[in-house]
Amino acid sequence: MNRLIAEVISSGKMTFRSKIAVFFTLIFPVLLILLFGAIFSGQGSSAITLQVQNLDEGPLSEDLINILNATKIVKVEYIPSSENITEYIQNHSLYVALKIPEGFTNDVQQLLNDPNITFPIGLTIYGDPSNQGFMTSQAAVNNAITYLNYNLSGAFPLISVITSTVTLEELEFIDFFLPGIIGFTIMTSGLFGMTSQCAEYRSRGFFKLLATTTLTKWEWLISMFIINTLIVTVSLLLMVIAGILAFNITVTLTLLTFVFVMIGVLLFTGMGMLIGTVIKDPESGTALANAIGFPMMFLSGVFFPIESFPSYLQTVADFLPLTYLANGLRDTMIFGNTTGALSNLFILSVLAVIFVILGSKLMSWKEK
Repeated sequence: MNRLIAEVISSGKMTFRSKIAVFFTLIFPVLLILLFGAIFSGQGSSAITLQVQNLDEGPLSEDLINILNATKIVKVEYIPSSENITEYIQNHSLYVALKIPEGFTNDVQQLLNDPNITFPIGLTIYGDPSNQGFMTSQAAVNNAITYLNYNLSGAFPLISVITSTVTLEELEFIDFFLPGIIGFTIMTSGLFGMTSQCAEYRSRGFFKLLATTTLTKWEWLISMFIINTLIVTVSLLLMVIAGILAFNITVTLTLLTFVFVMIGVLLFTGMGMLIGTVIKDPESGTALANAIGFPMMFLSGVFFPIESFPSYLQTVADFLPLTYLANGLRDTMIFGNTTGALSNLFILSVLAVIFVILGSKLMSWKEK
Protein backbone atom coordinates (compact mmCIF):
# COMPACT_ATOMS: atom_id res chain seq x y z
CA MET A 1 0.00 0.00 0.00
CA ASN A 2 2.80 2.40 0.87
CA ARG A 3 4.45 1.70 -2.47
CA LEU A 4 1.16 2.35 -4.23
CA ILE A 5 0.64 5.65 -2.43
CA ALA A 6 4.23 6.67 -3.14
CA GLU A 7 3.79 5.89 -6.84
CA VAL A 8 0.54 7.88 -7.02
CA ILE A 9 2.23 10.88 -5.39
CA SER A 10 5.26 10.56 -7.66
CA SER A 11 3.14 10.28 -10.82
CA GLY A 12 1.03 13.23 -9.73
CA LYS A 13 4.07 15.40 -9.20
CA MET A 14 5.47 14.45 -12.60
CA THR A 15 2.16 15.19 -14.31
CA PHE A 16 1.70 18.60 -12.70
CA ARG A 17 5.25 19.65 -13.36
CA SER A 18 4.03 20.04 -16.94
CA LYS A 19 2.50 23.48 -17.37
CA ILE A 20 0.68 22.25 -20.49
CA ALA A 21 -0.91 19.42 -18.51
CA VAL A 22 -1.99 21.86 -15.80
CA PHE A 23 -3.52 24.18 -18.40
CA PHE A 24 -5.50 21.55 -20.31
CA THR A 25 -6.47 19.53 -17.21
CA LEU A 26 -7.45 22.32 -14.82
CA ILE A 27 -7.63 25.71 -16.51
CA PHE A 28 -8.94 24.96 -20.02
CA PRO A 29 -12.16 23.16 -18.91
CA VAL A 30 -12.95 26.06 -16.57
CA LEU A 31 -12.38 28.53 -19.40
CA LEU A 32 -14.79 26.58 -21.62
CA ILE A 33 -17.47 26.53 -18.91
CA LEU A 34 -17.11 30.26 -18.25
CA LEU A 35 -16.97 31.30 -21.91
CA PHE A 36 -19.75 29.11 -23.27
CA GLY A 37 -21.82 29.66 -20.15
CA ALA A 38 -21.57 33.43 -20.59
CA ILE A 39 -22.37 33.21 -24.31
CA PHE A 40 -25.31 30.81 -24.13
CA SER A 41 -26.74 31.18 -20.63
CA GLY A 42 -29.05 33.95 -21.80
CA GLN A 43 -28.35 35.91 -18.63
CA GLY A 44 -27.40 39.48 -19.33
CA SER A 45 -28.02 39.02 -23.05
CA SER A 46 -27.76 42.28 -24.94
CA ALA A 47 -30.25 44.02 -27.18
CA ILE A 48 -29.85 43.64 -30.93
CA THR A 49 -28.68 46.80 -32.66
CA LEU A 50 -31.41 48.07 -34.99
CA GLN A 51 -30.24 50.71 -37.45
CA VAL A 52 -33.03 53.25 -38.11
CA GLN A 53 -33.21 55.93 -40.78
CA ASN A 54 -35.70 58.50 -39.48
CA LEU A 55 -36.75 60.85 -42.29
CA ASP A 56 -39.68 62.18 -40.26
CA GLU A 57 -39.42 65.34 -38.15
CA GLY A 58 -42.57 64.78 -36.12
CA PRO A 59 -43.08 63.51 -32.58
CA LEU A 60 -44.71 60.22 -33.61
CA SER A 61 -41.50 58.82 -35.05
CA GLU A 62 -39.69 59.66 -31.82
CA ASP A 63 -42.46 57.92 -29.87
CA LEU A 64 -41.95 54.82 -32.01
CA ILE A 65 -38.19 54.86 -31.42
CA ASN A 66 -38.70 55.27 -27.66
CA ILE A 67 -41.08 52.29 -27.67
CA LEU A 68 -38.52 50.20 -29.58
CA ASN A 69 -35.78 51.04 -27.09
CA ALA A 70 -38.15 50.31 -24.20
CA THR A 71 -38.65 46.74 -25.42
CA LYS A 72 -35.01 45.98 -24.46
CA ILE A 73 -35.01 43.61 -27.45
CA VAL A 74 -33.43 46.14 -29.79
CA LYS A 75 -31.18 49.15 -29.35
CA VAL A 76 -31.75 51.89 -31.92
CA GLU A 77 -28.85 53.49 -33.74
CA TYR A 78 -29.34 56.04 -36.50
CA ILE A 79 -28.56 55.96 -40.20
CA PRO A 80 -27.89 59.48 -41.59
CA SER A 81 -30.89 60.80 -43.51
CA SER A 82 -28.64 61.70 -46.45
CA GLU A 83 -27.73 58.04 -47.07
CA ASN A 84 -29.38 55.68 -49.55
CA ILE A 85 -30.54 53.03 -47.11
CA THR A 86 -30.04 49.98 -49.35
CA GLU A 87 -26.52 51.09 -50.27
CA TYR A 88 -25.81 51.83 -46.61
CA ILE A 89 -26.96 48.33 -45.64
CA GLN A 90 -24.66 46.71 -48.19
CA ASN A 91 -21.69 48.99 -47.44
CA HIS A 92 -21.94 48.26 -43.70
CA SER A 93 -22.87 44.55 -43.95
CA LEU A 94 -26.12 45.05 -42.01
CA TYR A 95 -28.69 42.27 -41.68
CA VAL A 96 -31.56 44.55 -40.58
CA ALA A 97 -32.54 48.24 -40.80
CA LEU A 98 -35.78 50.22 -40.43
CA LYS A 99 -36.85 53.22 -42.50
CA ILE A 100 -39.35 55.76 -41.15
CA PRO A 101 -40.57 57.73 -44.19
CA GLU A 102 -40.68 61.48 -44.55
CA GLY A 103 -43.96 62.97 -43.33
CA PHE A 104 -44.77 59.92 -41.21
CA THR A 105 -46.33 61.93 -38.34
CA ASN A 106 -48.41 64.11 -40.65
CA ASP A 107 -49.65 61.10 -42.63
CA VAL A 108 -50.79 59.32 -39.46
CA GLN A 109 -52.54 62.45 -38.19
CA GLN A 110 -54.30 62.83 -41.54
CA LEU A 111 -55.37 59.19 -41.37
CA LEU A 112 -56.82 59.76 -37.91
CA ASN A 113 -58.76 62.84 -39.04
CA ASP A 114 -60.12 61.46 -42.31
CA PRO A 115 -62.30 58.34 -41.89
CA ASN A 116 -62.45 57.86 -45.66
CA ILE A 117 -58.78 56.85 -45.77
CA THR A 118 -58.52 53.12 -45.13
CA PHE A 119 -54.95 52.21 -46.08
CA PRO A 120 -52.32 52.11 -43.32
CA ILE A 121 -49.08 54.07 -43.33
CA GLY A 122 -46.17 51.79 -44.14
CA LEU A 123 -42.78 51.53 -42.45
CA THR A 124 -40.13 49.49 -44.28
CA ILE A 125 -37.84 47.00 -42.59
CA TYR A 126 -34.88 45.98 -44.75
CA GLY A 127 -32.53 43.04 -44.43
CA ASP A 128 -32.09 39.32 -44.67
CA PRO A 129 -35.23 37.43 -43.51
CA SER A 130 -33.20 34.24 -43.08
CA ASN A 131 -31.10 35.88 -40.34
CA GLN A 132 -32.18 35.25 -36.74
CA GLY A 133 -31.36 38.84 -35.81
CA PHE A 134 -33.65 40.11 -38.58
CA MET A 135 -36.56 38.00 -37.34
CA THR A 136 -36.04 39.15 -33.75
CA SER A 137 -35.86 42.80 -34.82
CA GLN A 138 -38.95 42.40 -37.00
CA ALA A 139 -40.87 40.96 -34.06
CA ALA A 140 -39.81 43.94 -31.90
CA VAL A 141 -40.91 46.40 -34.60
CA ASN A 142 -44.28 44.63 -35.01
CA ASN A 143 -44.88 44.70 -31.26
CA ALA A 144 -43.96 48.39 -31.05
CA ILE A 145 -46.29 49.26 -33.92
CA THR A 146 -49.13 47.21 -32.39
CA TYR A 147 -48.66 49.16 -29.16
CA LEU A 148 -48.58 52.48 -31.03
CA ASN A 149 -51.65 51.59 -33.11
CA TYR A 150 -53.58 50.70 -29.96
CA ASN A 151 -52.68 54.00 -28.27
CA LEU A 152 -53.62 56.04 -31.34
CA SER A 153 -56.83 54.42 -32.51
CA GLY A 154 -57.72 51.70 -30.07
CA ALA A 155 -57.97 49.00 -32.72
CA PHE A 156 -57.63 50.27 -36.29
CA PRO A 157 -54.18 49.46 -37.78
CA LEU A 158 -52.93 52.91 -38.75
CA ILE A 159 -49.35 51.75 -39.28
CA SER A 160 -48.06 48.62 -41.00
CA VAL A 161 -44.66 47.08 -41.73
CA ILE A 162 -43.39 46.34 -45.22
CA THR A 163 -40.51 43.86 -45.56
CA SER A 164 -37.86 44.54 -48.18
CA THR A 165 -35.23 41.86 -48.69
CA VAL A 166 -31.69 43.21 -49.03
CA THR A 167 -29.00 40.52 -49.19
CA LEU A 168 -25.83 40.25 -51.20
CA GLU A 169 -26.24 36.51 -51.62
CA GLU A 170 -27.97 33.58 -49.99
CA LEU A 171 -25.37 32.70 -47.36
CA GLU A 172 -25.02 29.57 -45.28
CA PHE A 173 -23.30 29.20 -41.92
CA ILE A 174 -20.22 27.74 -43.64
CA ASP A 175 -19.83 31.03 -45.55
CA PHE A 176 -19.73 32.85 -42.21
CA PHE A 177 -17.54 30.18 -40.65
CA LEU A 178 -14.75 29.94 -43.25
CA PRO A 179 -13.27 33.46 -42.90
CA GLY A 180 -13.31 33.05 -39.13
CA ILE A 181 -11.37 29.80 -39.36
CA ILE A 182 -8.88 31.45 -41.71
CA GLY A 183 -8.39 34.18 -39.11
CA PHE A 184 -8.00 31.54 -36.40
CA THR A 185 -5.36 29.74 -38.49
CA ILE A 186 -3.45 32.99 -38.90
CA MET A 187 -3.56 33.55 -35.14
CA THR A 188 -2.36 30.04 -34.26
CA SER A 189 0.42 30.12 -36.83
CA GLY A 190 1.82 33.39 -35.52
CA LEU A 191 0.93 33.38 -31.83
CA PHE A 192 1.41 29.72 -30.93
CA GLY A 193 4.21 29.03 -33.39
CA MET A 194 6.27 32.10 -32.57
CA THR A 195 5.82 31.77 -28.80
CA SER A 196 6.96 28.13 -28.85
CA GLN A 197 9.88 28.89 -31.13
CA CYS A 198 11.08 31.81 -29.00
CA ALA A 199 10.85 29.65 -25.88
CA GLU A 200 12.77 26.80 -27.48
CA TYR A 201 15.45 29.09 -28.91
CA ARG A 202 15.93 30.70 -25.51
CA SER A 203 16.04 27.44 -23.51
CA ARG A 204 18.53 25.84 -25.93
CA GLY A 205 20.71 28.91 -26.24
CA PHE A 206 20.01 29.37 -29.97
CA PHE A 207 19.49 33.11 -29.52
CA LYS A 208 23.01 33.43 -28.09
CA LEU A 209 24.34 31.66 -31.16
CA LEU A 210 22.33 33.91 -33.49
CA ALA A 211 23.71 36.94 -31.65
CA THR A 212 27.22 35.90 -32.73
CA THR A 213 26.22 35.96 -36.43
CA THR A 214 25.57 38.90 -38.74
CA LEU A 215 21.82 38.13 -38.70
CA THR A 216 19.80 40.93 -37.04
CA LYS A 217 16.61 40.51 -35.04
CA TRP A 218 14.69 42.32 -37.79
CA GLU A 219 16.00 39.92 -40.42
CA TRP A 220 15.09 36.96 -38.25
CA LEU A 221 11.62 38.37 -37.63
CA ILE A 222 11.09 38.99 -41.37
CA SER A 223 12.12 35.41 -42.13
CA MET A 224 9.54 34.16 -39.60
CA PHE A 225 6.95 36.43 -41.21
CA ILE A 226 7.70 35.11 -44.70
CA ILE A 227 7.50 31.42 -43.79
CA ASN A 228 4.31 31.88 -41.73
CA THR A 229 2.71 33.89 -44.55
CA LEU A 230 3.50 31.17 -47.08
CA ILE A 231 2.15 28.44 -44.80
CA VAL A 232 -1.06 30.34 -44.02
CA THR A 233 -1.61 31.20 -47.71
CA VAL A 234 -1.37 27.54 -48.68
CA SER A 235 -3.72 26.65 -45.81
CA LEU A 236 -6.19 29.34 -46.93
CA LEU A 237 -6.26 28.03 -50.50
CA LEU A 238 -6.76 24.46 -49.29
CA MET A 239 -9.63 25.51 -47.00
CA VAL A 240 -11.35 27.46 -49.77
CA ILE A 241 -10.99 24.58 -52.25
CA ALA A 242 -12.30 22.08 -49.68
CA GLY A 243 -15.21 24.37 -48.83
CA ILE A 244 -16.17 24.84 -52.47
CA LEU A 245 -15.96 21.14 -53.30
CA ALA A 246 -17.68 19.87 -50.14
CA PHE A 247 -20.19 22.62 -49.33
CA ASN A 248 -20.38 24.85 -52.43
CA ILE A 249 -19.45 27.86 -50.31
CA THR A 250 -19.80 31.38 -51.66
CA VAL A 251 -16.54 33.30 -51.16
CA THR A 252 -14.40 35.65 -53.21
CA LEU A 253 -10.63 35.77 -52.89
CA THR A 254 -9.73 39.42 -53.37
CA LEU A 255 -6.41 41.23 -53.16
CA LEU A 256 -7.52 42.48 -49.73
CA THR A 257 -7.86 38.87 -48.58
CA PHE A 258 -4.12 38.31 -49.01
CA VAL A 259 -3.32 41.71 -47.51
CA PHE A 260 -5.28 40.63 -44.42
CA VAL A 261 -3.26 37.41 -44.34
CA MET A 262 0.04 39.31 -44.38
CA ILE A 263 -1.01 41.91 -41.79
CA GLY A 264 -2.56 39.22 -39.59
CA VAL A 265 0.58 37.07 -39.71
CA LEU A 266 2.73 40.12 -38.92
CA LEU A 267 0.49 41.08 -35.97
CA PHE A 268 0.38 37.65 -34.33
CA THR A 269 4.04 36.95 -35.07
CA GLY A 270 4.86 40.18 -33.23
CA MET A 271 2.52 39.18 -30.41
CA GLY A 272 4.21 35.78 -30.14
CA MET A 273 7.60 37.44 -30.08
CA LEU A 274 6.39 39.80 -27.33
CA ILE A 275 5.18 36.87 -25.23
CA GLY A 276 8.57 35.27 -25.87
CA THR A 277 10.17 38.08 -23.87
CA VAL A 278 8.59 36.92 -20.61
CA ILE A 279 8.82 33.11 -20.82
CA LYS A 280 11.80 30.90 -20.03
CA ASP A 281 10.86 27.44 -21.34
CA PRO A 282 8.70 25.92 -24.13
CA GLU A 283 6.02 24.55 -21.78
CA SER A 284 5.51 27.94 -20.14
CA GLY A 285 5.29 29.55 -23.58
CA THR A 286 2.72 27.05 -24.82
CA ALA A 287 0.62 27.40 -21.67
CA LEU A 288 0.66 31.21 -21.86
CA ALA A 289 -0.15 31.22 -25.59
CA ASN A 290 -3.08 28.87 -24.90
CA ALA A 291 -4.32 31.08 -22.08
CA ILE A 292 -4.37 34.06 -24.44
CA GLY A 293 -5.35 32.34 -27.67
CA PHE A 294 -8.28 30.16 -26.61
CA PRO A 295 -10.42 32.93 -25.05
CA MET A 296 -9.65 35.09 -28.09
CA MET A 297 -10.75 32.26 -30.37
CA PHE A 298 -14.18 31.99 -28.73
CA LEU A 299 -14.82 35.69 -28.14
CA SER A 300 -13.78 37.12 -31.52
CA GLY A 301 -16.71 35.89 -33.59
CA VAL A 302 -14.85 32.98 -35.17
CA PHE A 303 -17.58 30.44 -34.40
CA PHE A 304 -20.56 32.57 -33.29
CA PRO A 305 -21.77 36.05 -34.31
CA ILE A 306 -20.62 38.63 -31.79
CA GLU A 307 -24.11 40.19 -31.92
CA SER A 308 -25.42 37.14 -30.05
CA PHE A 309 -23.07 37.75 -27.10
CA PRO A 310 -24.04 39.56 -23.89
CA SER A 311 -23.10 43.23 -24.05
CA TYR A 312 -20.09 42.92 -21.74
CA LEU A 313 -18.62 40.17 -23.94
CA GLN A 314 -19.20 42.34 -27.01
CA THR A 315 -17.12 45.01 -25.27
CA VAL A 316 -14.37 42.46 -24.63
CA ALA A 317 -14.49 41.42 -28.31
CA ASP A 318 -13.85 45.04 -29.34
CA PHE A 319 -10.38 44.81 -27.74
CA LEU A 320 -9.33 41.54 -29.40
CA PRO A 321 -7.21 41.66 -32.59
CA LEU A 322 -8.79 38.47 -33.94
CA THR A 323 -12.18 40.23 -34.00
CA TYR A 324 -10.95 42.71 -36.60
CA LEU A 325 -9.19 40.02 -38.59
CA ALA A 326 -12.29 37.78 -38.78
CA ASN A 327 -14.62 40.71 -39.52
CA GLY A 328 -12.29 42.12 -42.15
CA LEU A 329 -11.98 38.77 -43.92
CA ARG A 330 -15.78 38.41 -43.96
CA ASP A 331 -16.19 41.94 -45.30
CA THR A 332 -13.91 41.31 -48.26
CA MET A 333 -14.60 37.60 -48.90
CA ILE A 334 -18.35 37.36 -48.20
CA PHE A 335 -20.03 40.76 -48.22
CA GLY A 336 -17.89 42.64 -50.73
CA ASN A 337 -17.79 45.50 -48.23
CA THR A 338 -14.53 47.25 -49.10
CA THR A 339 -15.15 50.19 -46.74
CA GLY A 340 -15.66 47.90 -43.74
CA ALA A 341 -12.68 45.76 -44.75
CA LEU A 342 -10.38 48.78 -44.94
CA SER A 343 -11.54 50.03 -41.53
CA ASN A 344 -10.69 46.65 -39.97
CA LEU A 345 -7.40 46.53 -41.89
CA PHE A 346 -6.37 49.93 -40.52
CA ILE A 347 -6.91 48.79 -36.92
CA LEU A 348 -5.00 45.56 -37.57
CA SER A 349 -2.12 47.46 -39.17
CA VAL A 350 -1.77 49.78 -36.17
CA LEU A 351 -1.79 46.82 -33.78
CA ALA A 352 0.72 44.95 -35.95
CA VAL A 353 3.16 47.85 -35.85
CA ILE A 354 2.81 48.13 -32.06
CA PHE A 355 3.36 44.43 -31.38
CA VAL A 356 6.26 44.07 -33.81
CA ILE A 357 8.09 47.10 -32.42
CA LEU A 358 7.53 46.06 -28.80
CA GLY A 359 8.48 42.44 -29.47
CA SER A 360 11.67 43.27 -31.33
CA LYS A 361 12.74 45.94 -28.84
CA LEU A 362 12.09 43.95 -25.66
CA MET A 363 13.58 40.63 -26.77
CA SER A 364 17.28 40.26 -26.11
CA TRP A 365 19.32 37.53 -27.76
CA LYS A 366 22.17 37.93 -25.30
CA GLU A 367 20.38 37.46 -21.97
CA LYS A 368 21.26 34.40 -19.91
